[in-house]
Amino acid sequence: MSFIHDDFLLQTKAARDLYHNHAEGQPIIDYHSHLPPEDVAEDKKFDNLYDIWLAGDHYKWRAMRAAGMPEEVCTGDADPYDKFLAWARTVPLTIRNPLYHWTHLELKRYFGIDELLSEDTAKRIWDQANEQLESPEFSARNILKRFKVEVVCTTDDPADPLPHHEKIVADGVETKIYPTYRPDKAFVSSDPAALNAWLEKLSGTSGIKINSLDDLLHALRKRHDDFHAVGGRLSDHGLPYTFSTPCTKEEAEAHFNNEREDILLSQEEQDQLASFLFRFSAVLDAEKDWTKQLHLGPIRNNNSRLFRNAGTDIGCDSMNDDRQIEPLGRFLDSLAKEGQLPKVVVYNMNPKDSMGLATMIGNFQGAPTPGKMQYGSGWWFLDTKPGMEEQINILSSTGLLTTFVGMLTDSRSFLSFTRHEYFRRILCNLIGQDIENGEIPNDPSLTGNLIENICYKNARNFFGFQI
Repeated sequence: MSFIHDDFLLQTKAARDLYHNHAEGQPIIDYHSHLPPEDVAEDKKFDNLYDIWLAGDHYKWRAMRAAGMPEEVCTGDADPYDKFLAWARTVPLTIRNPLYHWTHLELKRYFGIDELLSEDTAKRIWDQANEQLESPEFSARNILKRFKVEVVCTTDDPADPLPHHEKIVADGVETKIYPTYRPDKAFVSSDPAALNAWLEKLSGTSGIKINSLDDLLHALRKRHDDFHAVGGRLSDHGLPYTFSTPCTKEEAEAHFNNEREDILLSQEEQDQLASFLFRFSAVLDAEKDWTKQLHLGPIRNNNSRLFRNAGTDIGCDSMNDDRQIEPLGRFLDSLAKEGQLPKVVVYNMNPKDSMGLATMIGNFQGAPTPGKMQYGSGWWFLDTKPGMEEQINILSSTGLLTTFVGMLTDSRSFLSFTRHEYFRRILCNLIGQDIENGEIPNDPSLTGNLIENICYKNARNFFGFQI
């Protein structure tokens, strides 16, 4: 039997029934990803297995460094095959890391390759995959169609124009590709020169000269409207903690004016201005019935030498231990008491905060939206089999698993849609085990609906996409 077989991870009959009858055939709504929209707009054809699989994958780079591979084959300028060969040498060392499962799921589902990747099999797998990549079915748009991907939400800076999304709409691409509004650069006050350069870019994109705080708010609202016009229904933020320091508009104006003069704000002033702008972004979301995503807890670019040489998103980020729960509560409460609370999905990186965050968001549930406050799927270092199981268990214990909007890829690769399959198998195995233990009724009308809703229907109904 091959490693990736029909019943991979499904340990009971109930789990197998749930997966094959209710999860396996569901379409995919990938509501948070980092896929480049230009690749879909251009219907990109990939040059080789490195191009489609390894380029930009900081998960793999991190593992390769741990295996002693030189930086040249990670973020450096080594030959694509040499980089792939370094990854092949690393894979056997990733046993019990999710990369081992992901790697072989991707080889099996995309290329029909059953062999385990290693240095010995690398050349054969490279040649087999590259031969298939020459086929039209491996273009960006055809991959989306092949995996029944109905929606992909990319992650987009409001200072960037949206020509790729507009072209995708104009071309009538079957998979809907929607932008996600991520204005985080507006909140960064630690580098006034960089912030002012970003404000100039936003000014050009929005057509609004930004000379005052009101001008900035006007420009952010204008871009929010532009995103909505091409189908965007989510915002997203990657924050060390929730910005929730009280700040009046007068204080925010003073801080903004100092920034425009390249004056470095104190840490308290930075938090005040960030909190004012962050709250404004939530009001925009509430006005349009959007969903706000909060990715909480990373500490980034810890290896300063690698950061200088290779930049951001290279695998040098970690989970932080900032206070998370009280600031999130203050933020949500400030919105709820004014009737301005949007739908929210909270993802956390540090497991010490998991139960606390799940119980905090439960304070703000309410009509008319089931599961208005979502405790999001396992993210980043928690995007593992035990991490997903813990997230499902915490959500089940503190809220309603039945309203959960399910999985996403959070990926830059077109070979990552098997992560939905991975999650679905883990979910079905967990529920199947409960059935076998007599903890859940063996009633397909109950459990089958649960699985179908989590895998697809809840996300379709929750986010309000035009599908």
